[in-house]
Amino acid sequence: MVEREILTGGGVNEVVRIGDTVRRPTGPWSTRVHDLLRQLAAQGFTAAPRVRDTSEPGFELLDFLPGEVSNYPPSPAAASIEALESAAVLLRAYHDATAEYARRAPRDGWQVAATEPVEVICHGDYAPHNCVLDGNRVVGIIDFDHAQPGPRIWDVAYAAYRWVPMTAPGNTDGFGTTEEQAARLRTFCDRYGLDDTARADLVDVTVARLHALVEFMHAQAAAGNAAFAGHLADGHHIQYLNDARYVRAHRLVFERALHGRPGDLRDEGRRPGDDRRSGHH
Repeated sequence: MVEREILTGGGVNEVVRIGDTVRRPTGPWSTRVHDLLRQLAAQGFTAAPRVRDTSEPGFELLDFLPGEVSNYPPSPAAASIEALESAAVLLRAYHDATAEYARRAPRDGWQVAATEPVEVICHGDYAPHNCVLDGNRVVGIIDFDHAQPGPRIWDVAYAAYRWVPMTAPGNTDGFGTTEEQAARLRTFCDRYGLDDTARADLVDVTVARLHALVEFMHAQAAAGNAAFAGHLADGHHIQYLNDARYVRAHRLVFERALHGRPGDLRDEGRRPGDDRRSGHH
């Protein structure tokens, strides 16, 4: 008998593992996602699932990527430095694998509208709940429903927000003092290879990205999406807006880490004078 298992993680779709495949619901945007996954396979990028079958109406059959997927609060493995570093490295590899395709990919038809300037195909939700871990190492990416053509920084900002994480003390999904988060942010951006121009924009883009997420949640709920209506009822949007205010309020701590000399704030226990802030675990 083929093994069947309902998978957990994203909280929007019911995803069922059937042996070495995954059966997921599709949407109007899924044709674009399938084209993207086929392009990744053609590029030799093996950290994303391959498309197996799209013939069943309303569903897709993809590769199952073995490993562990963290929910929230993040597992010890997902919160580790190794996971942070490998997540950044894998995101860069994914972006690089999509750069050529992004130049000719359609701008319409995605669940989330394209964001200019288009440099890559953003994953759109690159977070612990959409990445596969082998031990402490991030080895796979799943759930490309929010993929969209856009600039690298749009994806990097949200990924950093999730993996660092850049969360306010009241957010129980996060952890760490502001200084610890800033040190992890520097590590993430260093491992990604983010250039100085993008680093200068990162705080503002992170804030904009969180506001865009809240707008998307409201639009989806208004369109009858029960999952997003539930997220709003649970106050997820308030959490994101609070985090956006927190990131903006602590801009100087994050930017000092991003632009400082290698090694600045690397000691995660360091709490410089006026910037001391209690963390939340």
